[in-house]
Amino acid sequence: MISGMSVDEDAAHDTAAPNPAALTTSLLIAIILVAANLRAGLTGVGPLLPSIENSTGLSDAWGGLLLTLPLLTFAATSPLAGRAARRHGARRVLALSLPVLAAGLVVRSLPGTVFLFGGTVVIAAAIAVGNVLLPPVVRGSVPEHRIGQVTGVYVTAMGLVAAISSGVSVPLADVLPGGWRSALGCWAVLAVLAFPAWIPHLRRSAQPKAETAAKESKAAAPPPAKTPSLWRSALAWQVSLFMGLQSLGFYATIAWLPSIVHDHGTPAATAGWELFLYQAVGLLASITLPLLTRRRLDQRLLAATASALGAAGFALLAIAPSLAVLTCVLNGFGSGATLVLALTFQGQRAAKGPQTAALAAMAQTVGYTVAAIGPLLLGALHGATSGWALPLTLLAGLACVQAVIGFGAGRDLTVGPATPPSL
Repeated sequence: MISGMSVDEDAAHDTAAPNPAALTTSLLIAIILVAANLRAGLTGVGPLLPSIENSTGLSDAWGGLLLTLPLLTFAATSPLAGRAARRHGARRVLALSLPVLAAGLVVRSLPGTVFLFGGTVVIAAAIAVGNVLLPPVVRGSVPEHRIGQVTGVYVTAMGLVAAISSGVSVPLADVLPGGWRSALGCWAVLAVLAFPAWIPHLRRSAQPKAETAAKESKAAAPPPAKTPSLWRSALAWQVSLFMGLQSLGFYATIAWLPSIVHDHGTPAATAGWELFLYQAVGLLASITLPLLTRRRLDQRLLAATASALGAAGFALLAIAPSLAVLTCVLNGFGSGATLVLALTFQGQRAAKGPQTAALAAMAQTVGYTVAAIGPLLLGALHGATSGWALPLTLLAGLACVQAVIGFGAGRDLTVGPATPPSL
């Protein structure tokens, strides 16, 4: 609801003033370590889903819900992450999300379906905090012209660890005691290792309350002019919907690509490696894209072109499933590039200061609500048609819509500052 979300905009404000000079090696390492935790705990589930279903007795429908549940949790938790950042500081909340993530990974690996689903919710909630708060932390610590580069670095780390998680989950389940539970739970170690990296930066996460109150009580200063809510901004909606459609395509591919190629005669092991190829190419794209966007704030052509590559990949898979490897290359590059752009937009399209976290919260909320539709819709269409042509055609069409929206989101513009709520 628009009226309610305007409160979340103010709540999403990071209390730390932007300080581009504050980017240090230790902060960059901390950002990378957080990013490395933002997918690894989830991307390993897909390859292990048959083992999970066999072990727990889950039906295919419940297995699909297990894959979709993180996206629903992302959408529900994202506004709360911004509110917590307003009260306690973005860096502090980001740091506290890491032990919560570690705990969720351990809980999910305990025997029992209640722990499986409950742990998944905790994991997704902790990851949502990182999804929302990394863009404003980067915006507040990085010079304007380097936001895209730093975003590319942490997206690269995120993609690399995610791809490794997909590739090694089944082998780990084969050799570790506890099988798939241990293979999924072992990623808690990464979250534990990331936590100490944030400790040196916690003191800078918030201004003292007295200082903040003094600034707000200056009688001589006229009251700020009210500006429209982010939720009434066309540019903010373009950024958010671009994030949503990009995420929909990615998570639909992660969930169903192995099944699609397997149904067309590809062995299960090969299907898993094709999913790895998709993520590896996405990783390459996330590395190379910042070189193209350096000092370039207008990314309309890049956003439209990368989206068109994804549309071509989905269309090719629908028409010629035997060319799945080429599809993985096209979709992987398109997905990796659009992810970097989606996260960059959240930093560059907001006015400096409190608006960044508000835009990130909106983009994550809208984005993951849209993304949650993808895996469920594809599964339903596949069940109704007993084939993959219609679901893949729909994905191709949505990627074309994403290209149009990306052309708007890629403009060198910023939304206005958020309006504080009336008390």
